[in-house]
Formats: sequence, C-alpha cells, structure tokens
Amino acid sequence: MKPLHGPEFGSYPAEDVTWLLKDLSDVELEAPTEEREAAIQAGRAHYAESLPVEYQPGPEYRRLFHAALDASAERIAYATGLVTELVLAERGPDAVLVSLARAGTPVGILMRRWARFAHGLDLPHYAISIVRARGIDGTALRYLAGRHDPSRVMFVDGWTGKGAITRELTDALRGGPFRPDLAVLADPGRCTPLHGTRDDFLIPSACLNSTVSGLVSRTVLNADLIGPGDFHGAKFYADLAADDVSALFLDAVRARFDDVAERVAKDLPALRAADRTPDWSGWDAVRRWARAQGTDDLNLVKPGIGETTRVLLRRVPWKVLIRADAGPEVTHIRLLARERGVPIEEVAPDAFPYACMGFIHPKFGKGAVQ
Repeated sequence: MKPLHGPEFGSYPAEDVTWLLKDLSDVELEAPTEEREAAIQAGRAHYAESLPVEYQPGPEYRRLFHAALDASAERIAYATGLVTELVLAERGPDAVLVSLARAGTPVGILMRRWARFAHGLDLPHYAISIVRARGIDGTALRYLAGRHDPSRVMFVDGWTGKGAITRELTDALRGGPFRPDLAVLADPGRCTPLHGTRDDFLIPSACLNSTVSGLVSRTVLNADLIGPGDFHGAKFYADLAADDVSALFLDAVRARFDDVAERVAKDLPALRAADRTPDWSGWDAVRRWARAQGTDDLNLVKPGIGETTRVLLRRVPWKVLIRADAGPEVTHIRLLARERGVPIEEVAPDAFPYACMGFIHPKFGKGAVQ
C-alpha cells in the first residue's frame, strides 16, 4: 500500500508525518456510544471495528483547552526535550520515529521538531496503528523494515495509563527485528524508562479528539474493510477543519523550546544516570482499585488524566476518582463529568500514582459484580 500525507489526508504538513494507514474517510463507521459499548462488552465487536462519534466541545470546554495549553506549553516543551534526547542517545542521529496513532502522533512531531531545533537533524516520522488484543500493524512494520534499519526505530506514544499498550507492543514485536522500546512524554504508569516525566500532568492533546490530532480518527481494524495486505485504517475528518487546533498545539509548544533548552541540557545527565527501571506500580494500583470498585475487568479501568479524558469523550463512563490534591489539571475532567452526569469521588492524595482514574460503565459486561 502507499502511505498517506497531508493535506490530502490529515491536516499536518507532509513533512511532519507519513501515515501508514488506509484511508476510510468515505466509510460510515461511527456508532452511538451506548450501542458501541454494549457490543464491545458483550464480545460481539472489538472496539477497533467501529468509531465513536467525534465529541464537539462547547465554548467553556474550548476555553479550558486554550487555558491548559497556555499553562502547560513550557512543561510539555521541557518533557519533549528530555525524551527526545533519551531517544537520540538510544538510537543515534539516524533514529526513525514511529508514533502510535493517534495520541502518539503530535508527540512524534514535537520530538522531530526538537531534534531539528537542538541538533539540526531531520528524523523520519511515521504513524502506525496498534490495537489492544489485536497487535501492531504487520503491513506497516514490513513497510518500515523495507526502508529503514529496524534497530533505529523508536516507537512513540503520548503517555502511559496502566501500561496495556506497552505490553501489547512488547508481545507484538517479540521475536522480530524491531525493539519494543516505547518513548512517551509522561509515564505515570511507570512502565517505560524512556519518558520526559513520570508526573500525571495534563497534556492538552488529550483534551480533544481529531481536532488536535491532524483531523485523523482513532485507528480502525475491521476485517470487512482491511485486507491482508492493507494498513490498518482511519478517517480524515476534513469537515472539522474550522475547529482544528492541531497546528496551534504544536506551534505553542515549539515556541517554548528556546525557553527550556538550557534546563534540558542541565537536567539531562541526571535523568540518564537515574534508575528509570519500570516498576509497573500503575498496573498494581489499577488492579487494587478495580477490586475495590467491584470489577475484575481491568479494561474498564482507565487511569491518568489522558485515559480518564478518553473515557468521558468516547465511552460510557460510570464514575471518576480524583485525588484530593489533583488541582486545576483536572478542571476539564470535572466539566466533562458534570456534562455527562458522571459521579466524581474524591480519594486520598496517596491513593494511586495518577491524578485521577476513570471507570467505564460495567452494566454491559460480565466483569462487574452487580
């Protein structure tokens, strides 16, 4: 298959990312949230076979996004610098960035821009699909292996939750030529050594869907649409162009690179020397809190700001737990929960290593204790 580029697919410039995806823009894949959730939890469908209806935020939520971006741009720039330097130390100046679409794609673009800013490098950047319980796109991997040394490839994502995708990546690449290393901006799940921070902080690209991700949908793996030689699929929501803040997000963070460059250089040696071994404490916390809430299905538990936001935007939420010391970074979560009538429970500051934890409603599945 041929790869895709903007502006024909997605709103990012062609040089920012090469999408190893099949264009499904003309296919009706969206399903009502409740119907979709019922099918997923009953085992009649996999979450990647359809798409949720794209959430379109109101004026108050849009204001929160812009406020969050203003407040966090420097912090994101700093984390971008640190994680990119770790990647360059691991893979060298001819590293190849391969982001996991779609949350990883804005981060991969930022890392590519840092490499150019700090070192004058022009790193290749691709976006490919990985699907929980289905693995990574094998057609995309073969495409990459035919054009690059697999030992130079670094996989990129936005953040970690409990570490399910980290485990999926490791399992999918076992025995192959690609190393299953994953670089992320934030690793609150403590499941990868390649991170800019382990704090659970608000990355504004988690607040929205396609309108902060190049107008590209979540990836799709549906046997009726994806053949053996096809890339996994996705849609380009060109009709949402008037609401697109993808470039705004990238430009706001890139504008802070000069401000953080000296601090990145100063702090990098200590980060490289630190013990960054994963301890998977996030996964342990999720298991503990799942039991406490009466469910044995960890797929219904989504820890961290990014994952909790996704529950509220795309799934049927049941409840949200928020640490008492979470502060303004969960303001948008409180707003979304209020809009959807989702109860919020305050928990102790040391309850878990995340700012919050979202629960998908268990009434559709067999994993709930009812």
